Order: sequence, then C-alpha cells, then structure tokens
Amino acid sequence: MNPNPIPPEPDKLSAGAFFSAMEEHITELRKRLIISAAGLVIAVVICFFFSEAIMDFLCRPIGGLDKLTSIEITENAASVFDVSLLAGFILAFPLIAYETLAFILPGLETNEKKILSRFLPPVILFFLAGVCFAFFIVLPAAIPFLTSFMGIKTEIRPSDYISFSTNLIFWIGIVFEMPVIIYIAARLRIIDSRKLLKNWRQAVVICAVLAMLITPTIDPVNMLLLMVPLTALYFLSILGARLAEKKSRSAESQKDL
Repeated sequence: MNPNPIPPEPDKLSAGAFFSAMEEHITELRKRLIISAAGLVIAVVICFFFSEAIMDFLCRPIGGLDKLTSIEITENAASVFDVSLLAGFILAFPLIAYETLAFILPGLETNEKKILSRFLPPVILFFLAGVCFAFFIVLPAAIPFLTSFMGIKTEIRPSDYISFSTNLIFWIGIVFEMPVIIYIAARLRIIDSRKLLKNWRQAVVICAVLAMLITPTIDPVNMLLLMVPLTALYFLSILGARLAEKKSRSAESQKDL
C-alpha cells in the first residue's frame, strides 16, 4: 500500500469537467434546435395549404390580391413560399420561444417551469404586438406614400410586395422583443438599469436609426410611427430592468438566509 498516493491533478479534472459540461450544452442545444426546426417546418406546411387566404389578408393594405401584377413565371410561387414562411414562423413562434427559453433560463432558478410560465407569455405577446403594429399601422401608412411617390403609376408585383411586407412585419415583431430581452439581461447582470437611463439619449438615436433601417420609406412621418413606440419600449425596458434587479437582490438575500 502506497503511504503517499499521488493526488489527482486539479487542472485536468477541471478541464474534463469543462468539456463534459460543454458537451451537455451542445447536446441540449442540438435537441432544442431540432425541435424548433421540426415545429417550423410543420407550421410552414400547414400555412402553405392556407396560403391563398393568408395572401388575401396580407394584401388588404393595397386593396386585395387583384391589385397585384405578376411578370415572371416563378413570381407567384415564390410569393406563396414567402407568405407560408412568415405565417409558419408566427404560428411556430410559441414553440420556438419556449425552446429558446428552455435552453437559456434554467440556470437562473431551480424551478424551470415557473420561469418559463413567467417569461413565455410576454415573449409571445410582444412579438404579436409588433406584428399587429406593422400590419395595421405601418403598412397602411407606408403603402400609399410609396405607390403615389412623384405621381408615377405603380404596378405592384407579388414578389416585391410580399417580400417588402413580410420583412417589415418580421423585423418589427423581433424589435418589439426589446423589453423581454433587456429584462433577461438584467436578471443575468449583463446590463444595469442606471446605465440604461443614463444613456437614454444614445438609445433614442439608435431607435431612430433602427426606424430608418426597418421603415422602407424616406418619409419622416412613417419613421416616427416606428421610432415613437421603439423609444417607449426602451423606457419600458428600463422599468423592467429595475424590477429584474430587485428580484435578483431579493433572491440572493433569501439564499443567504
């Protein structure tokens, strides 16, 4: 029996534990991605069978499907695919949001279901609010300006209109997730509400740039239609960050007890 056994090397043990944890995270990420992708494909296929009704609804801001003029042979088919993809993403968004939160948030609390039930509804609601805002407010304001610019008659092509409207709806929906993202970042101690409030001027400029990039028109009125709610969402995010910080401090104090 060896009276002086050689102790294990801590560096090797820590490296092994690190790679083991990384492997677990990669496996978990792959699982979540496969489920999200499968849900998206199923949703897109379902929406494909209702694509004509969806396109008719999407074309309401221009007066309906009969206002579109197709030029290329594959234009109609490509437009149907774009509409099915956007509608499928909206339909599958609750599943995608759940799988994303299920991968990110379990480390914050011991009860994963409690966290998901708290964050999932706001994620879905803010995204849908952005989609509705884009469709019912931004599109009806932007379309007349674009089609009557300089008094030139505009023939609206399916590929152009569908690509334009789906991109606008998608990105505004994503941008409306700002309060939820900032709340989660505050819980993770990545950002601080005081710094957010201190840098509000820079944030307003960033909101203006985002509005300029997302809004397809050069009309300042249309830019303001998006910039104002973005700025309001930023200040709402500051309030959410403060609530997240208070909750984190409360949780830490309970752990210390």
